[in-house]
Amino acid sequence: MAGFEGEAPEALDYEPISVKDLLVEMKDTSELLIDLAYSAVLHGSEDVAWEVLALEEKMDVLQMRARMSLMMAARNPDEVEALAPVLGLAAGADRISDAAGDIAKIVLEDIGLPEAMRAALPEAVETLVRGTVDAQSPYVDRTLLDINLESETGVRVLAIHRGDDWILNPGPETVIRADDRLILRGPEQTIDAVYERATDEPYEAPDPPEPEVDDLERAVDSIVLMKNLSELAVDLAYGSILFDNHDLAEEVRNLEVEVDALRSRFEAWLLQAAADADDPVALRGLIHLGVSTEVISDAALDITEGVLRGLSVHPVVELAVQESDEIITRVVVGEGSRLDGEQVADGVPEPEIGLNVLAIRRGDDWLLAPDADVTLQAGDVIISKGTRTSAGEFEALAT
Repeated sequence: MAGFEGEAPEALDYEPISVKDLLVEMKDTSELLIDLAYSAVLHGSEDVAWEVLALEEKMDVLQMRARMSLMMAARNPDEVEALAPVLGLAAGADRISDAAGDIAKIVLEDIGLPEAMRAALPEAVETLVRGTVDAQSPYVDRTLLDINLESETGVRVLAIHRGDDWILNPGPETVIRADDRLILRGPEQTIDAVYERATDEPYEAPDPPEPEVDDLERAVDSIVLMKNLSELAVDLAYGSILFDNHDLAEEVRNLEVEVDALRSRFEAWLLQAAADADDPVALRGLIHLGVSTEVISDAALDITEGVLRGLSVHPVVELAVQESDEIITRVVVGEGSRLDGEQVADGVPEPEIGLNVLAIRRGDDWLLAPDADVTLQAGDVIISKGTRTSAGEFEALAT
């Protein structure tokens, strides 16, 4: 079992637990794992890398509990068929967890990365830090609502590691305690002040150098795009199974094919770069990163297998969906529709709809987190996230 090497796995006994809650927690955990793993590599942070392995161990436990609960739930052939996609979700989340752990070990096992990678990743990874709350911090024993951190600074508390427990996606009533280990993400210009108020220690931002080798630059650009596409694939994969959406599952398959092609180009440029590198061994970390990044996209495709095969989704998943405030949608811009020729501004052409555009697929090309000056065209496939109401309004605009 993955996790802390040399340690015996935690003993587990079956206990009744909500499969719905397990699925939500696995989804949140795997998404946080990806964030933390790449941030550990960017900053060369062993502290963040160890948090990845702690979460990986947590995911192993969640996956085992999900297996137990799903086996107890299957009482007849119809139940088995409906639960198969849920098993795929659990297995895919575990593969993502293992891949994130492998990325973290690039730091912990001192495999290292070329400086060109550290120069490129800041554009691909939001500033994310991990800090332990000091007993004298002004945040201690206050709720996130009271601190009003995100509204005032743009910094969000992604998770709290408290002792052996994790609080994922903490809400406004979550109370910050002394010795909590906070996972923070936000703008570079404000996250340092928040970190210092929380930990009573100065924050030192990394200063990545410029890349030097042209072929290495191309290899790094490829792996950054692989990372972004793989993260989008994970988001769409969960959306496809939680909302039983075959179109989203097809987009995951398209993304997985694109990541495979990118890995092939990445390997070619990396081999060319090795010929010019002073120390080719220093490129080992890139190889590890490329393999693990592709595994993440493969795992996303695994999650969608039940949907792609037309298997119905179990009612327990529908219950999880009913509690979701946001959904992921896929719309195709129709010729002559109100979206045809419109620019993407504030996430969607009409900001009052309240929908955030994640990506646009134009033919075989992907535009990720498109800029405000991107002009939509007929045939564009738009992947977005928002409320059910806004999704319906947006689809009406596209058709």
